[in-house]
Amino acid sequence: MILTETLSKQFPTRKGQPPVLAVDGLSLEVGEGEVFGFLGPNGAGKTTTVRMLASLIAPSAGRAIVNGFEVGRQDQHIRACVGILTETPGMYDRLSADKNLSIFASLYGVQDVRGQVEKYLRILGLWERRFDEVGRFSKGMRQKLAIARALLHEPKVLFLDEPTSGLDPEAAKLVRDFVEELKAQGTTIFLCTHNLDEAERLCQRIAIFKTRLITVDTPAALRQRLFGRRVVFHLKEMQPGLLALLQALPFVKDARAIDNKLLAALDDPEQHNPLIVRQLVEAGAAIQFVGEMRHSLEDVYLQMINHGGAA
Repeated sequence: MILTETLSKQFPTRKGQPPVLAVDGLSLEVGEGEVFGFLGPNGAGKTTTVRMLASLIAPSAGRAIVNGFEVGRQDQHIRACVGILTETPGMYDRLSADKNLSIFASLYGVQDVRGQVEKYLRILGLWERRFDEVGRFSKGMRQKLAIARALLHEPKVLFLDEPTSGLDPEAAKLVRDFVEELKAQGTTIFLCTHNLDEAERLCQRIAIFKTRLITVDTPAALRQRLFGRRVVFHLKEMQPGLLALLQALPFVKDARAIDNKLLAALDDPEQHNPLIVRQLVEAGAAIQFVGEMRHSLEDVYLQMINHGGAA
């Protein structure tokens, strides 16, 4: 659904200064119906990438295909089949929410303008404010209106740049639930966000990006690659010999004791935990419960951004 091959973008600077390289040789593939997270710090080139893929700006080098159409050659077709929510969406402040959406629905060639405008105003909780000037809306209300605008023509591909920015928790949950619903309908969603918890909940795969692509994988696979899996055996009390017993097991990659806890790094806890528990109990351990240490996506992200993935 989205394919890029060494996609790059340079921006000119003042005379005599070298151009700024915003996106450097990006190659990735996003499948149809996938929710794909695109993560990186401010200034990493995420918004520039989205603008190229939506055919709003031209790449300096490389190529990109969106929904079967090539960026730079079939831009009108791309603009017709994608929806985009930018981080700072512009609206006609002196016009009502209803009028704003009606204008954009007409530009997109939506057949049932009235029906689509009502549908998305109701879904996003703005129906009762449909005749109010947008300039009077809060930031969160404007964000919801911008999401409605991006969806009016029911695009095949949806680019979301910080979709829950400025929303209260209830409205942010509404947007996340809506993204899940769109995913179930087969919409391809390219999500740029600084909300890593949101990315982990919504995205099948994520890319970590800082001008150049650092890595692409599922959140679970990235955690496994960087940190492995570490099981914690909580004991009533630590007894001599328990740590040595754990360290002697051939499938335990690393073991340590902290207070009344034993920590073991394992590749396959589901298979090996029962054996460990049995041996610890036979050695006299009183196990209160067993848990697994979970590194967050934030841990993965910071490791990748700051150290290139070196654990």
